Amino acid sequence: MSKYHSIIGKAIGIATVAAFVLTVSASHALTVPEVLRYDLTWGGIKAGEAVLEIKNSGTALQFISKASSAGWVSLFYKVDDLVVSTLTQGPSAGIFKHFVGVPYNYRIRLREGRYRRDKELIIDQSAKKVTYINHLDKEKRQYSLKGQVLDPLSSFYYIRTLPLEVGKPVYIDVVDSKKIYKTEIQVLRKEVVETPAGAVNTILIKPLIKSEGTFSRRGDILIWLTDDKRRIPVMLKTKVAVGSVKAVLISGHY
Repeated sequence: MSKYHSIIGKAIGIATVAAFVLTVSASHALTVPEVLRYDLTWGGIKAGEAVLEIKNSGTALQFISKASSAGWVSLFYKVDDLVVSTLTQGPSAGIFKHFVGVPYNYRIRLREGRYRRDKELIIDQSAKKVTYINHLDKEKRQYSLKGQVLDPLSSFYYIRTLPLEVGKPVYIDVVDSKKIYKTEIQVLRKEVVETPAGAVNTILIKPLIKSEGTFSRRGDILIWLTDDKRRIPVMLKTKVAVGSVKAVLISGHY
């Protein structure tokens, strides 16, 4: 395990509800609700579990990432992380015109060994300002936006709605902590990968995200998305200090 919270926290945590599909582009869609469960392995050994979830609360939409260490890992390095991105629902404009909502709150709570983090971003897209709160250090700061932005977790879902083409990078603005990053997502190639459900046609992407959100600034992360309208992340992989950590989709509702 690395200092940052597992592959889902590095990249990268069901009630029965009637699912409905929100169209977010001419050819791609997210399903609400959606729950994706992953096994996290290091050197071929299970080191933890992770869940990615889309949930409709009735008044808002939430993207949720959870990661936790396996019992044997927790004995010397316990991981218990939660990241939540909350979005308004309904018609919008700009980059959010065909997305499922507009991000307005981002909360990241990490426990990784002795490392702790509890940060929050309140994003006012219309007023073009962000309020940053560090709940552990009792710090609060406000700064201006020049345009529309995504937080680290909502950016991952936004990428899934795009008509990705091999060799054509995508650029998005991501806000995290006290900075805004111009982020490049490289679309590398198409591959067939083996999963517990069998062989899957995928499109491989590499986000060059520098923030401390769902994707870590420490090392490259590779994400294999299904090469279809759903863009389900079936596998994620990143290097750590020794070897690499891999997340493989084992089950879900999507």
